Amino acid sequence: MDFTNNRDASAAELYDIAAKALENAYAPFSGFRVGSALLDADGRIFTGVNIENSSFGATICAERTAFVKALSEGSREFTAIAIAAENEEALPCGICRQFMYEFSPDILVITGKDRETLAARRLSELLPLGFRL
Repeated sequence: MDFTNNRDASAAELYDIAAKALENAYAPFSGFRVGSALLDADGRIFTGVNIENSSFGATICAERTAFVKALSEGSREFTAIAIAAENEEALPCGICRQFMYEFSPDILVITGKDRETLAARRLSELLPLGFRL
C-alpha cells in the first residue's frame, strides 16, 4: 500500500512498528499491552503505547498517545494508523475513535492478530456517525 506521495509504507511494515512499540506499554492492571504506529501525510511515523494508571480514568490508549505525540510536534494530517496487541486483534475503543475522528475521519486503521492477518478499515467505517463541532 502506498499511504503517501513521499513514503512507501506497507500495512505490514506499519504494523511491525506498532508491534515493536508495544514492548514499552505499561499495563500492570489489565496485562493487555498495545502499541500503535501513526503515519502522517509527510511520511513521519509516531508510535504510541497504552499507559495504565492506578486512577483508571487517567489511563491512555496507544492510539491517543501516538496522536498526542504527533500533534505536539505540529503534525495535523494523518493517513494511517496500525494497532498491535499481543496475540490478538486490538480495535480502537470508542474514545479513541472519536479522538482520531477529530483530526482524520477517513484515516486507514490497520489491525490484526499478527502480520499475516491484517485488516484495513477506514475510521469512518468504525465510527460512522462521529462528530465535530
